[in-house]
Amino acid sequence: MYCFAFTCREEKDEPKNPTKSISNTSSSTGRSWTGLNSKSVSKVSTKRTRRRANVPSCLQRPSNLKEFTFSELKLATNGFSRSSIIGEGGFGCVYLGSIKSPQDQTKRVHVAVKQLGRRGLQGHKEWVTEVNVLGVVEHPNLVKLVGYCAEDDERGIQRLLVYEYMPNGSVEDHLSARTEEPLSWAMRLKVAQDAARGLTYLHEKMDFQIIFRDFKSSNILLDDQWNSKLSDFGLARLGPQEGRTHVTTAVVGTMGYAAPEYIQTGRLRSQSDVWSYGVFLYELITGRRPVDRNLPKKQQNLLEWVKPYLSSAKFSLIVDSRLEGKYSMETAQRLSIVANKCLSKNPKARPKMSEVLEMVNRLVENASEGTSPRLPLGSPVHVAPSVESSEPDNVSEESTE
Repeated sequence: MYCFAFTCREEKDEPKNPTKSISNTSSSTGRSWTGLNSKSVSKVSTKRTRRRANVPSCLQRPSNLKEFTFSELKLATNGFSRSSIIGEGGFGCVYLGSIKSPQDQTKRVHVAVKQLGRRGLQGHKEWVTEVNVLGVVEHPNLVKLVGYCAEDDERGIQRLLVYEYMPNGSVEDHLSARTEEPLSWAMRLKVAQDAARGLTYLHEKMDFQIIFRDFKSSNILLDDQWNSKLSDFGLARLGPQEGRTHVTTAVVGTMGYAAPEYIQTGRLRSQSDVWSYGVFLYELITGRRPVDRNLPKKQQNLLEWVKPYLSSAKFSLIVDSRLEGKYSMETAQRLSIVANKCLSKNPKARPKMSEVLEMVNRLVENASEGTSPRLPLGSPVHVAPSVESSEPDNVSEESTE
C-alpha cells in the first residue's frame, strides 16, 4: 500500500504557514507535537561525536521507555543481520531482536527493532512523534513501545524504536490473496472490535485527544494470542484545543483511507479516523484493498465497487469468496451498515468511535450467541463519492509537513 502526500490549500481562517499552524493548534502545552524544536534537531544532526539525543515528551508526562544504546541494539539484532529482517518499508527496516526482559532480567524476550533511514528532519519528526505518543499512552489494543535509541555518529543520526514483538504480522497480511489461510469471519469481527477499542481510547479516553491519521490494515498488528493492536504513530497528531473544531495540517496518509474533506481542506478531525475505520470494515468484509490497480478499472476503488451490491439480494457478491460461505450474512450486512455510518459524506454525521464500538460490540455479542443482531437501521446512509480523482498520480511516501 502506497502513501501519499498532498499540499492542502490555505484556509482563510488559518495561519498561512501550514507547518506553523500545526505547532500552534496541536499541543495543549503550547509546545510543538514533535517535542524537539528545529534548533535542537539541528544541534543533534550536526555534532559528529557519538552521543544520545535528548527526547523530551511534549506532553510532559512520565514515561517508562528504556533508552537503548546503538551497540545494545546492534547486539540484540545480530549486527542488524539481513536474516533478522521481518519487515521493510519507506521508513527503513524492522529487525527481530532479543533483549533482557524488563520484568525479569534473567529472561530474554523477542522485540521488533525499527531502524529509520536517514531521511533528514521529516524522518526525525515522525520518530519523535512515535516516542512521544507511545511513551505516554498504554492500552491493550496499542502496540507497546519498549524503548528507543537516538545516537549521532560520523554517518548521521541513528534513530531506532524498540517495540513488543507481534509474531502474527499485520491484518493486511492475512487479508492478502497471497496468504494460504485467510482470516475467519469470527476473527474479522474480533479485529474490528479490537481496532475500534484502540481508536476509542485515543479519541475519548484520555484528558487529551490523539488523531491517528494513518489508520489502515497494515498498521494493525496481531500478537501471539491474535489480539489486534494499532501501530505506527509517526503521523499522529494531538486533537484540536478546546473551542476549536479541527487541526490544520499538510495532508498525509495512505491512498484509499483518507477522508475526503481532509484531502480537500487539510482540516483534521477525529472524524477523519472514523472514515478510515469505515473503509477498513469494507476491507474486512470483502478481503479487498481500498485501492487495487491490478483489478479491472471499475473494481479498483473499493467504495465505488461495493455500492451497487449493498442491497440484500446482491450483497453476497461482495463478501470475500475465500470465506467459502462460512459467515453470517445478516452480521456481514449489519457490519456494512456500521461502515456506511462511518462513511457519511458529512463528517458531523459520523458517529464517535465510542458509538461505533458499541455497535460492533453488539454485533460480536449476538454473533457469538447465534442470535439476530439488532442495530437500528435509521435513515439510509449515503457513502461519499470516490475522491480518487483528487489524488495525485505521483504517489510519495514522504509527508509534506
